[in-house]
Amino acid sequence: MLRSFGPLSLCRRRALSRLYSTPPSPHIVYDVCVIGGGHAGCEAATGAARAGARTLLLTQKLETIGELSCNPSIGGVGKGTLVREVDALDGVMGRVADKAGIQFHILNRSKGAAVWGPRAQIDRKLYKEHMQEALHNYSGLDIRAGSVFDVLFDHFDPSTSDRWGKIKGVKLDSGETIHCSQVVICTGTFLSGEIHIGMKTFPAGRMNDAPSIGLSVSLAAAGFKLGRLQTGTPARLDATTINFTGMEKQLGDIVPSPFSYLHRDVPNAANQVVCYQTRTTPATHQLIRDSLHLSVHIQETKKGPRYCPSLEAKVRRFPQKESHNVWLEPEGYDSDVIYPNGISCSMPEELQELMMRTIPGLENVKMVRPAYGVEYDHVDARELGPTLETKRIKGLFLAGQINGTTGYEEAAAQGAVAGINAGLAALHQPPMLVTRADGFMGVMIDDLIVKGAEEPYRMFTSRSEYRMTLRSDNADLRLTELGRKVGAVSDERWKVFVDTRSRIENATKLLKDFRLGPQGWRSHGFIVQNDGVLRSGFEMLRHATITASVLRDAVPGLADLDPDDALLSRIDIDGQYAAHLIRQEADLRLFLEDETLTLDPFMDYSVIPGISEEVRERLGRVRPINVGAAKRMEGMTPASIVALLRHAKRTFRQSAMSVE
Repeated sequence: MLRSFGPLSLCRRRALSRLYSTPPSPHIVYDVCVIGGGHAGCEAATGAARAGARTLLLTQKLETIGELSCNPSIGGVGKGTLVREVDALDGVMGRVADKAGIQFHILNRSKGAAVWGPRAQIDRKLYKEHMQEALHNYSGLDIRAGSVFDVLFDHFDPSTSDRWGKIKGVKLDSGETIHCSQVVICTGTFLSGEIHIGMKTFPAGRMNDAPSIGLSVSLAAAGFKLGRLQTGTPARLDATTINFTGMEKQLGDIVPSPFSYLHRDVPNAANQVVCYQTRTTPATHQLIRDSLHLSVHIQETKKGPRYCPSLEAKVRRFPQKESHNVWLEPEGYDSDVIYPNGISCSMPEELQELMMRTIPGLENVKMVRPAYGVEYDHVDARELGPTLETKRIKGLFLAGQINGTTGYEEAAAQGAVAGINAGLAALHQPPMLVTRADGFMGVMIDDLIVKGAEEPYRMFTSRSEYRMTLRSDNADLRLTELGRKVGAVSDERWKVFVDTRSRIENATKLLKDFRLGPQGWRSHGFIVQNDGVLRSGFEMLRHATITASVLRDAVPGLADLDPDDALLSRIDIDGQYAAHLIRQEADLRLFLEDETLTLDPFMDYSVIPGISEEVRERLGRVRPINVGAAKRMEGMTPASIVALLRHAKRTFRQSAMSVE
């Protein structure tokens, strides 16, 4: 079932080895230090470097950069759009996923494009190799092995500043100090991480990797509110002990859709692997119920992920269900390891294999590695602003699971935003702000900084009010120009984008300018209502059976385009959604009006008359930067918004008069 794939060439391995073994000089002063080499850290480091900052990526183990800690896949509903958005800002995840993908599939393809979810099964080994190669050849970025014990601050006098302090560097376990003006913390589950297997607990951020303890102490000492969250990962299985006969096959798309806008195809399109689907049984669930008292992870009161729950959580939450889906996913071309998606657990190791053998096809299965739960520290994301810089400490940015999210894609998106903004701040440039109207990453960041995360946050299309506009197909049109304006998009990316945008605009104009009456369209073989109304080629795309490709022979000039060109499918989507987008544009205008009504982030809420103590406390915790963010806060009433606006306008006039 699993196919072999050639290793990296010997000369390329030697080149990477030299890069690994030659650390940057400890005397160099950096603009930005990024802590952690996971998905958030990789995007933060490359983002800061693209912005023009001299950047250092610090990670405990160089060989684990780009590690897929849990599932061997990238993308999905909501998540795939985030990957495309990271790519639109010239990030690295999409390009690497295209190179390491071994099965590609668009989820929800039968539904509207607004809920499509690009997804790829990933070869773990290839992903790590390609990510490490990309980072070690990245201009302006140095990489070094080192465990950060402490973040160093200059503490401000509270009588003269609204902030606790500012960044001046980091201190390693070795005692060495590295000076910088900006730090991006991307520690994932390593922040005081603890692994749970049955009743056993031991400190670790990931199996066989030590946690980061000192950073939690530093953040707590600076006054940050820390909480604990939980996640988990399933056991890994030996593929040679699984009977796939009779299981439902999950195949990839015949023509894969790349994540990156720089790619027209993917290297492994003709060599896609097969995934399989099976299900748990009543016997599985009974064994789970009988062993709940043997799992410290389940007995803990910390919140785990609602949308990617453990099998124990599913059995407890849905007692009426007799089975749950299990997807068996290959971990790579040259691997016999299977990832059983859907049965994450933390039950005792000696019971896990017994539990899995109650599942059809796994009757004789052997475990390669046990499942386990992880518990870790996170920071209340309401401590952050929209750039992901902390309000408390100037120059300190947080990205990924430290902010209460779960998932590779959510981490990467935060890393891209935090890294670019840390780079811009180091160079004293204006920030890059991504709003709810710009992208899913803007929706996610706004949700986090306004509402916080009581449980691990996962991105869904349903979280966005503007999902007909924020689709997975148009992330480049929404974000690449924004990234270019702040200097975070390369010339190569910009050239491809300008060409793509021009071709879409030209083809759309051809369709809009060509108009025929009912008889004219009928002469070309299209059935339309005989109402005498002239219709453009673009308006014809509203019909489900009509695409730009089939209009090529009817619309002059359109025949010059390749019928298989992916741009035509993008134009199809624009045509199908055109009527809905007109209404959504009106909603967007109202949204942007509220976003432009800025508020002083250091406003004294204690003197605002007419608001309750609860609202006053919430405002003091979140400190919204505009009226739109204030409206989205939990507990805000219309009367509170009116009082806030009245106070803001009055204090603004007083401030203006004092300046005069």
